[in-house]
Amino acid sequence: MRSCNLPSGAAMPVLGLGTWRMGESARRRAEELEALKYGLDLGYPMIDTAEMYGDGEAEEIVGDALAGRTAKPYVVSKVYPHNATRSGTIAACERSLKRLRLPRIDLYLLHWRGGARIEETFEAFHRLRDAGKIADFGVSNFDLDDMQDAARIDKGLIGSNQVLYSLSRRGPEFDLLPWMRKRSIPLMAYSPLDQGGLLRKAALKKVADEVGCTPAQLALAWLLAQPGVITIPKSSTRERVKENFGALDVKLAPEILRELDRAFPPPNGKQPLEML
Repeated sequence: MRSCNLPSGAAMPVLGLGTWRMGESARRRAEELEALKYGLDLGYPMIDTAEMYGDGEAEEIVGDALAGRTAKPYVVSKVYPHNATRSGTIAACERSLKRLRLPRIDLYLLHWRGGARIEETFEAFHRLRDAGKIADFGVSNFDLDDMQDAARIDKGLIGSNQVLYSLSRRGPEFDLLPWMRKRSIPLMAYSPLDQGGLLRKAALKKVADEVGCTPAQLALAWLLAQPGVITIPKSSTRERVKENFGALDVKLAPEILRELDRAFPPPNGKQPLEML
């Protein structure tokens, strides 16, 4: 599995399992847990979650999926903005660690910028890192101006920025992604299939047929071909988990990348950062 290096020097896998909207239904819990376990068995080296997902239940499901495993994946979680005060961040992290049943979170993110002062949030991140409760920290849903604010107080240690990015939502390419690349900060692309909307695009299916893969694999392979980009597709079924993992085997020739650019043009100007 390829990886990206964070500013701290740590390595982060380029593909992981997402858990957004897991834990919201007791009826689906067993299927969601099975999908995560199956993904780990296949070789997914990373799981992304958050205290927001299922009001903590997604972290509980991740904890169940990890139980009894000697080899642990790279784990990412996030703190709610309304918990992101100096003391609130530390308390939220402790709760996440308890639900995950882990001694340390590999990457801990501020979920989006809210009312708490970012100086307090980052002070808490540094304290958690010094205490060994997290290995690295970062942010999510930060546009360029937010990243520039954060960079003034992060001591050069922002590990990643998780944003909405896919073939159909390429806005970050104009200024945010180049800024991050210059600083070796990986971009984590969430909703890489645009909540399934990409899979209904005739242009994507046409190119996927040419390549000999599924539309989902093509959309993920395109992201994986972008330097400094990591992605975390979420699926609650074994079949889709396996299909998404197959994106690692899809190699995109330059002419295919040009065809995708024609079908899904890159931005020619600044766009507001989109969020889901």
